[in-house]
Amino acid sequence: MSPILAFQAIGAVIAGDPITARAAAEEGRDLADALGDRSNSRWCRDALGWSLLYQGDLAGAVAQFGEVAAEADSAHAVVHKANSLQGLGFALAYQGEVSAARAAGEAALEAGSEVGEMSTGTGYSALSVAAMAAGDVEAARDASEIAWQHMSAQSQTAAVWRAYNVQAAQAGGDLIAARRWADDAVTMATGWHLVVALTTRAQVAVAQGEPDQAETDAHDALARAAEIEAYLFIPDILECLGTLAGEAGSHREAARLFGSAEAIRQRMGAVRFKIYDTGYEASVAALRDAMGEKDFEPAWAEGAALSTEEAIAYAQRGRGERKRPTSGWASLTPAERDVVRLVSEGLANNDIATRLFVSPRTVQTHLTHVYTKLGLTSRVQLVQEAARHA
Repeated sequence: MSPILAFQAIGAVIAGDPITARAAAEEGRDLADALGDRSNSRWCRDALGWSLLYQGDLAGAVAQFGEVAAEADSAHAVVHKANSLQGLGFALAYQGEVSAARAAGEAALEAGSEVGEMSTGTGYSALSVAAMAAGDVEAARDASEIAWQHMSAQSQTAAVWRAYNVQAAQAGGDLIAARRWADDAVTMATGWHLVVALTTRAQVAVAQGEPDQAETDAHDALARAAEIEAYLFIPDILECLGTLAGEAGSHREAARLFGSAEAIRQRMGAVRFKIYDTGYEASVAALRDAMGEKDFEPAWAEGAALSTEEAIAYAQRGRGERKRPTSGWASLTPAERDVVRLVSEGLANNDIATRLFVSPRTVQTHLTHVYTKLGLTSRVQLVQEAARHA
């Protein structure tokens, strides 16, 4: 039974389901320990570490991964050692312990090189995340690309890692590649991996000047994160929504969102990756200037006083107040209108994809949404409708 529970726990981690992963991992660990099955106990405890990490228990994750890594080293269990060191590197990076995170990544890389290509990729993935936490864009980009080369052979690991490629590309200023990869990540990912992908695509959309797309993705990420208790990502999502609210003139809402994000991070013992500091600081400074200290500080404090659940509910209420129509021409997002415009110019889907630097599948998804919102069934009807709104 312990091998079955270990398999379930690992499968849930790959699927990005921390609730199922934690339940199976804890039961499997207890059973494996009772049977003296150290290998499956390590698999379960490694899965538990990932669940704790994404649920925001960083201290618990660090302890869990560190314990498994030490035990695996003593047992000469190289695969377990590489996997647990990867998790340790991630958890330390989110805590802001950059030097320790980098050391864990290098140790994971050394252990993984004894095993094979996939395990080598885990080491580079940890090094990339450590570099992003440190704000070292060049190192993050290089390690991220090598990790992708090693991990992209399997669709599940490719889905997991693509969103981190996006973060590195965005930090390096390559918004075209970042958006293309973000679209791919959202299409492929599930669970907490999808939360990362949606959050990252929202951040790219903010940088590209597409607030509607950014707001949609950020709220989708928020809803999914709340559903699966992936609280680690909540502060990033709230800060993205805070930036959007500030730019839209909803200053008090923005200050509350920023305040709640900061408080949630403090409760988790987490930090913002330094690659995002410049944009964050600019948004908060602009908001402070727009509101003045007298109004800014109380609004920030109001947000900071919210629990995580209350902050999520507050952000979701804000969306309801400004929600776009669900049908008709006004319901189309900027990305959907770009596709409609190019359809009206006579371009085929592949040509539209090339023009917009997205995949043909993304173009078709936009068109499907457009047809549904406008109640249309053909390109001819769509061109006629577009002409009426030209």
